[in-house]
Amino acid sequence: MSEPVSPLMNARYEGLVTIEEIGPMGMITLRGDLAATDLRRAATAPTGVEMPQMREASTADGKGILWMSPDEVLVLCAYADVPGTVQSMTDALVGTHALVANVSDARAVFRLTGANVREVLAKLSPADLSPEGLPLGEVKRTRMAQVPAAFWLESEEEATVICFRSVADYVMGLLKTAAHPASAVGFF
Repeated sequence: MSEPVSPLMNARYEGLVTIEEIGPMGMITLRGDLAATDLRRAATAPTGVEMPQMREASTADGKGILWMSPDEVLVLCAYADVPGTVQSMTDALVGTHALVANVSDARAVFRLTGANVREVLAKLSPADLSPEGLPLGEVKRTRMAQVPAAFWLESEEEATVICFRSVADYVMGLLKTAAHPASAVGFF
């Protein structure tokens, strides 16, 4: 069996922030009634985190659950754990109207670190990146230039960005341009 390969081979850029393509990450879409006990249990059992509130991320120790829409969460785990996690979630939801889908290989993940995280993201997204517009832990599903993306801030100096794997190179280029040292705006 072949080893998983990240879209950009763990590319890295140092500028106003450090941008890292973090490599293969386990991502499982779970759709259904988010208030249903069985669905909540299926999502929280393998991650060890609480079910997030609307538009929030609940993460710890490389695992997590992201609220994506009123009937969808994205479960994060180690890439190697995906088959077993999908199976345990599917087993837990027998008889429940729900969808469990491994989307790990369809996505790319970037980590941004540094004091200018909000500024870099604000150059690329129409979302309000002020502290009031994007509180820590809130998931934004939006656009970065011409492509859909989701991101959240773990802290004032760390953000995670998820996009489709097919546009990973484009998103890395956008992020590098927005993080170029000569492009500082100093708004945030």
